[in-house]
Amino acid sequence: MPGLTDRLVSSWSRRGALAWSLLPVAGLMWLVVWLRRQAFRFGALPSQSVGLPVVVVGNRIVGGAGKTPTSIAIIKHLQSAGWHPGVLSRGYRRQKTAAGELTLLDQHTAGQLDASLVGDEPLLIWRRTQAPMMIGRDRVRAGKALKESHPGVDILVCDDGLQHLRLHRDIEVIVFDERGAGNGWLLPAGPLREPLHSPESEGLAGPPLVLYNANRPSTALPGFCAARRLGRMVPLADWWHPKPKSMDGKSPDEPPKSGAWAVAGIAHPPKFFDQLAQQGFEIHPVPCPDHADYAAELPWPPSVHDVIVTEKDAIKLHPERVAAERPLTRVWVATLDFEPDTGFWGALDFALSRLTPRPPN
Repeated sequence: MPGLTDRLVSSWSRRGALAWSLLPVAGLMWLVVWLRRQAFRFGALPSQSVGLPVVVVGNRIVGGAGKTPTSIAIIKHLQSAGWHPGVLSRGYRRQKTAAGELTLLDQHTAGQLDASLVGDEPLLIWRRTQAPMMIGRDRVRAGKALKESHPGVDILVCDDGLQHLRLHRDIEVIVFDERGAGNGWLLPAGPLREPLHSPESEGLAGPPLVLYNANRPSTALPGFCAARRLGRMVPLADWWHPKPKSMDGKSPDEPPKSGAWAVAGIAHPPKFFDQLAQQGFEIHPVPCPDHADYAAELPWPPSVHDVIVTEKDAIKLHPERVAAERPLTRVWVATLDFEPDTGFWGALDFALSRLTPRPPN
């Protein structure tokens, strides 16, 4: 029987009885959000610059909508254009002992840090981009600290900071998935953290860029779409310790099309299971809570021979531990291919061209 949280989340897709009953509370939420934005707009609450251009990637609804793959794609795009990006992240769900601290994740510290200390998404971003990161709740303080520790950084990408208005930003990227804005109401009557048509932040280099992690736009906001599909299946040990690719880029082996278990500790596990089904896999689905840490126990029995996981899960599954606790299991990591429309890159590059300092030649 679904719990209260499940019922609440389910109600956000429509304007049913539960959503209507919570609408007065959502009205108070709207007032708080509006007053806060006005306070920043007129200087009662000041936005602060960290002395570098800032690209903020976030969403207006609760739950994952594709911020992390979007951040990774933008960081790689900046790197290919000659920028030297650094990354800011809150480090959601990391250990409480580290929650109030600033933690630097770079080539010197990565060997001593894991997902419990920095968060699974920051660690995944680091592994995919090698861009130095500062993890902490206070994005302004984190940005200044990263600038001091890495003077070569010339632009910052803030992963999930759209509502962190104290950090001055130059470019905003707002991400939606196929859920769009749900029933269009604010929390707790709907999934929105702020109104869909919120005014843009002061001082932007251009209008906010909207990116749909879906086949087609899912709100009335004009924007661009991104293609998101599963890529190669990589053995867990090879994902952690990459080997040179073969000439054709294919793995010498792959999981069986039937009988494998699929583990997903992401915001919407059915999306992952559907992607596997589209590739012809008949799997036993194992949905786990978003950001599940797997510290206490691995989520499949010792007798299972093949398990397919997302990259977000793989970052918390060390090959040595899996080999010791599940010696009969082969774990496969389903890599993600994520590519926004070319029009998105054109719009982003135009915004970047208006920044000070200018982008590299």
